[in-house]
Amino acid sequence: MLRLWRYFGSERKRLILIFAFVIATSLLAVAAPYLIGSAIDAMSAADDGGVDFGLLEIILLVLVAAYVSEGVLSFLQSWLMAGLSQRVVKQLRGSLFGKLQKLPLRFFDSRSHGELMSRVTNDIDNVSNTVSQSTVQLMSGFIGIVGSLIMMLVLSPLLTLATLITVPLVYLLAKFVTSRTGVLFKEQQAQLGKLNGHIEETITGLQVVKAFNHEAKSIQQFEEVNGKLLQVSLKAQIWSGFLMPLLGVINNIGIATIAIVGGVMAVNGHLSVGLIASFVGYSRQFVRPLNEMAQIYNVLLSGVAGAERVFEVLDEKEEEPDAPGAIVLSNPKGHVVFENVNFGYRQDVPILNNVSFDSPKESSTALVGPTGAGKTTIVNLLTRFYDVTGGRILIDGRDIRDYTRESLRLCFGIVLQDTYLFSGTIRDNILYGKPDATEEEMLQASRMANADAFIRRLPQGYGTELTENGGNLSQGQRQLLAIARVILAKPSILILDEATSSIDTRTELHIQEALLKVMKGRTTFIIAHRLNTIRDADAIMVIDRGKLQEKGTHDALMERRGVYYGMFDQQFKNVQT
Repeated sequence: MLRLWRYFGSERKRLILIFAFVIATSLLAVAAPYLIGSAIDAMSAADDGGVDFGLLEIILLVLVAAYVSEGVLSFLQSWLMAGLSQRVVKQLRGSLFGKLQKLPLRFFDSRSHGELMSRVTNDIDNVSNTVSQSTVQLMSGFIGIVGSLIMMLVLSPLLTLATLITVPLVYLLAKFVTSRTGVLFKEQQAQLGKLNGHIEETITGLQVVKAFNHEAKSIQQFEEVNGKLLQVSLKAQIWSGFLMPLLGVINNIGIATIAIVGGVMAVNGHLSVGLIASFVGYSRQFVRPLNEMAQIYNVLLSGVAGAERVFEVLDEKEEEPDAPGAIVLSNPKGHVVFENVNFGYRQDVPILNNVSFDSPKESSTALVGPTGAGKTTIVNLLTRFYDVTGGRILIDGRDIRDYTRESLRLCFGIVLQDTYLFSGTIRDNILYGKPDATEEEMLQASRMANADAFIRRLPQGYGTELTENGGNLSQGQRQLLAIARVILAKPSILILDEATSSIDTRTELHIQEALLKVMKGRTTFIIAHRLNTIRDADAIMVIDRGKLQEKGTHDALMERRGVYYGMFDQQFKNVQT
């Protein structure tokens, strides 16, 4: 709660104004029971024991003014608090989303995307509801309790003592209930995150679900997770629902106590009927905030459960910052050297062992080997998506950790096997590679990627809106757009990770031609399983079990009749068969 409170720092002036309104509203509320009691006593305040209409009229006018003023001030404080709470939550949401941009890929590889989305949406909304509902109520409740207690002590210490009997009952009840709801609300948020994760995963992979006839199983899994969420939510709501009715019983016990003690005192002439009426009003004002604060504490526990999950992400370790004195990589030549590089995604499971190679500028290097050998890992290390655990990687003679991460990644252009497109137009997605590019530069990049022809056949051409990840385009068309995006960026180092694997043979020939143009004058790394596509590479490196087994040109490796020869021979036989 203290940590969440820090987000109110920029709203201090508005908080002070709201607090002033709360004080004024609470004072008016405290004055009302006294005025009501005075009005009752005015009915027998005349000299003849009758009604003092002049005094009664004044009291009633003041009472009406107090109620109207209280309503206006309550509206103003609620209006101000609504804006304040939403700005605070906006700031918190911005902090969380900004944090996600700074976290390393390792963090996302180990967590469900749907569960993370739940933290950005559901947990933040939970905090929003808590802040907007509880802040003013806590302030007004505290002032109301103090003000009512002072007025009760002034009117009758003995009746005040009778009223205070209910305080320990309220405390014990609230403690008993909230000790259970706190755990349940936290579990409820966790189950909601799992449910969102399952939904996101199922929708994303719906084609696979249908292809394997797993609709029924997916529904069953959803029902299991949804059922667990139902159970924990039901328990949380039932326990939370116990609070107000039982607090109402305690409140009625307090009023009954006041009625009995006050009645006895009135009969004995120690109190007036109007004073007892005022006291009943003050006892309600005293107990009601206690009840509300007990209920608010329940709401706070739900908000805290969401805040904890948000702060868990905010506390995650970010990508290693740039080294002190890191320099900007400007005009990169593209000379890449791996020196005795070691790496493992987990410390106990090494992926790369003592890998060393030298790729001169403007050269093309192909990485081949079985799945899981470490080819993509080499690319991840080169782009500093991960940092080496041993050895070093150099670009243009300097350790890549000596460069700023931003300038380092600007020199790369990456085309992955599974490309990703964003919601928006085709033009927006191509310009993602270079937002300040001119229209002519964008069109030229599209033509080089052989994407211009199919784009112009679309009804809106380059203005065609894409659904999530370009779902309204074929896999091959999405790949063409990804290649155009990279061409537009004009990188110094090009990385092609099975860039043509999802494209038909005819389109692949066009793409290969375009890639040869864009590869010219650039250092290129090509990850490929179809060995016939990398025969013209300057160097072919065979990676297996995390080690560099062989390196050389296609002809040299074939003459050696080693691992590469066996792979090529086996693949060629399969093609012939």
